[in-house]
Amino acid sequence: MPAAQRTIVIDRPVEAVFSFFSDPSNDPRWRTHVKEIQAPPAMREGARIRQVVAGPGGRGIDADIEVTDYTPSSHYAFTVVAGPARPRGDFSFTSAGPASTSVTFSLSTDLSGFKKLLMSGAVQKSMDGEMAALDTAKRLLESE
Repeated sequence: MPAAQRTIVIDRPVEAVFSFFSDPSNDPRWRTHVKEIQAPPAMREGARIRQVVAGPGGRGIDADIEVTDYTPSSHYAFTVVAGPARPRGDFSFTSAGPASTSVTFSLSTDLSGFKKLLMSGAVQKSMDGEMAALDTAKRLLESE
């Protein structure tokens, strides 16, 4: 089962950090493989986010998201509902001081049968890339 988790501290207040990560329009700024993204009219549990990510050979792959938890300033979770792999993602936000936030981001997916055999390595590599991209988000947030 491909999975990844990382915690990072960002020198910005928790409200600003939550707002950044839960606004899909920010994703292309820190997740370089996002080719297209369309935010819903309002972020809430059950909202759908249209997303296209770069796949093999750079071709676009639908990877739409459904928000499964939206608790302002503390928790944002989602499930990918389109595409060959359908990971679950989870962001947890806690104050790490008056102007710092600890962000824990985790991804996991269940692959079985043929998909497990063919896709596990590529899906794990993609998840590891998402974790590394947190450094870009940190730089962006701390420079604002």
